Amino acid sequence: MSFRNDFLWGGATAANQIEGAWNEDGRGPALTDVTTGGTVSEPRKITFIGKDGKPGFITRLEKLPEGAHYAVLDDCLYPNHEGIDFYHRYKEDIALFAEMGFRVFRMSISWSRLYPTGMEEEPNRKGIEFYRNVFAELKKYNIEPLVTIWHFDTPLYLEEQLGDWKNRELIPLFVKFAKTCFSEFKGLVHYWLTFNEINNTINFLPEDMDDQYYQDAYQHLHNQFVASARAVKIGHEIDPDNKIGCMICGITYYPHTDDPKDILYNRYKWEKGIFYCGDVQCFGEYPTYAQKLWNEHNVKLDITQEDLKDLKEGTVDIYTFSYYMSQSVTTHKGEEETKGNMSIGTRNEYIEYSDWGWGFDPDGLQYYLEMIYDRYKRPLMVVENGVGAYDTVEEDGSIHDDYRIDYFRKHIASMKKAVDNGVDLLAYTTWGPIDLVAASTGEMRKRYGFIYVDKHDDGTGTLNRSRKDSFFWYKKVIASNGEDLD
Repeated sequence: MSFRNDFLWGGATAANQIEGAWNEDGRGPALTDVTTGGTVSEPRKITFIGKDGKPGFITRLEKLPEGAHYAVLDDCLYPNHEGIDFYHRYKEDIALFAEMGFRVFRMSISWSRLYPTGMEEEPNRKGIEFYRNVFAELKKYNIEPLVTIWHFDTPLYLEEQLGDWKNRELIPLFVKFAKTCFSEFKGLVHYWLTFNEINNTINFLPEDMDDQYYQDAYQHLHNQFVASARAVKIGHEIDPDNKIGCMICGITYYPHTDDPKDILYNRYKWEKGIFYCGDVQCFGEYPTYAQKLWNEHNVKLDITQEDLKDLKEGTVDIYTFSYYMSQSVTTHKGEEETKGNMSIGTRNEYIEYSDWGWGFDPDGLQYYLEMIYDRYKRPLMVVENGVGAYDTVEEDGSIHDDYRIDYFRKHIASMKKAVDNGVDLLAYTTWGPIDLVAASTGEMRKRYGFIYVDKHDDGTGTLNRSRKDSFFWYKKVIASNGEDLD
């Protein structure tokens, strides 16, 4: 067997990591616009002005102090402000994607570019015009857009004034935003994702956080589930041809030992980290083990009968996910742990690790594909898969990234095995096809792309684009529909 003839090969990005133009043409700020850069060992910081008028910093898991407000500080560097300037260079970038042979381009729509605070009754027309122009450019090259409606970019006003997704008031505001997207871009976009990596809200939350954090996290998720379900229903009503999916941060979990306690703990990791969100969005109801998860932290959700009806009526058409790593988990103390950002668990001696502590595991991708397809029996898309690495620009401008080619070669081969075993796989979009601001660390040195962008962590650079060796390799892969991986 081989990949289907209409298989969608391409790449994936997010608006806040590539667009830049953070305060142009009416766009309002998002949380990333008050978030500094970080490193593998130093977390990104969110900046604010306290009620005493003094500047301050918090991390992702900390709460904004009472009386404080988010702020851009003069002496801080905010890498997402400029991104890679896709806002002004999208034609150049799409032409490069077309040269590689892309059949699909995954991108997101910045909520605050359409609704600067999220509260407006009418959308920002300049924001609508920008995305229309992008879709028109993609159509020129017969590239199908795959659009994420929410990719970690809630308008900052809603974060600060309404308390973000813990507040049910965000549900109708998001639905208004989604309805605008479905209506304004009808006929231009047919593949949609509601919330990017929706499970991250609980997936990376430390188990020793207090009960209030978990209460907020599960309520946050519930409100997003309802918003997603309502959006799916509206999206189908506006255009019956729309295919709308969930998007899960896919991690393959393994028990570190054959101790039955590790086997059971591993099962619980799958339930909490992966299945909880997939079950609600695909089956339209909470799973039986949800009560166990809530009881662990005394969670009492605000759920209405209308919510339950919405969940049942708004199940997704396709299941999409990101896949970067696997994690080995154990109940035993004293085992060597992985060291790196967004990487937790016990070190697995059978796999390799990146400079950022992420475990490379192509076999884990095959495992995940087969496990998930058997569970949900919905078409799948791998919508993020990639390796952040240090690239060296040679004197002649070339970039020899054999390590990136090797990574993709092995993961595509694993996808093919899953297809051979009966998985219905529709698409593969690498993260990211062009260098962009890394979400976890805010770095540019953590490079993902087939296309190099001349920009550096200190904000300097020409922003010029150039092709890496992997550019030409991926072009060959697409032309052969995944048959030629040499």
